[in-house]
Amino acid sequence: MHTFSSSFKKVVFLVAILNFAYFWVEYGVALKIGSVSLFADSIDFLEDTAINVLILIAIGWSAHRRSQLGLVLAGIILIPSISTLWMVWQKFLHPIAPDPSLLSFTGLGALIVNVTCAFLLVNFRKHTSSLAKAAFLSARNDAYANIAIIASGLMTIYSASMWPDLVVGIGIFAMNLDAAKAVFKAAKKEKQALNPLS
Repeated sequence: MHTFSSSFKKVVFLVAILNFAYFWVEYGVALKIGSVSLFADSIDFLEDTAINVLILIAIGWSAHRRSQLGLVLAGIILIPSISTLWMVWQKFLHPIAPDPSLLSFTGLGALIVNVTCAFLLVNFRKHTSSLAKAAFLSARNDAYANIAIIASGLMTIYSASMWPDLVVGIGIFAMNLDAAKAVFKAAKKEKQALNPLS
């Protein structure tokens, strides 16, 4: 049975606040400049907020109920991926490159937030609980995505093309699939440990 320290609870609460605050920033800029990658990443910030709030709620639950929530979290991680595919389709209908300066600048702000969150969660990254794994994987993957967003902004300056933004959006889709798979496996492992014959 997994136990969670008070420090873990405080870290998860802070990470939830940071994610929710930057969601509004990135979402607003994404709509303003029509960026696929920023839109997907902003929804990802909202998803991360939900994950961390659910983790806080579930900390006092039994190991069995936590393992069930881990399976739900794996599904939640897929939500930004669905949004990304929708935005990719919209971009094909309206093939206009986003403002590269705002794209890179906003991506840099997101990177700072996510690196901060990953740093706060790094001590819990090897925790076998699907809850701890979900929190760390979300922050880590988002930091990678933000680096790619900044790069796509720089590439757009020279190419004036929508493609760098689209490619990054698809990359965010792939990373969220991988994170969902990892959390799902951890939750299943927890459930099997509790019910070896299931």
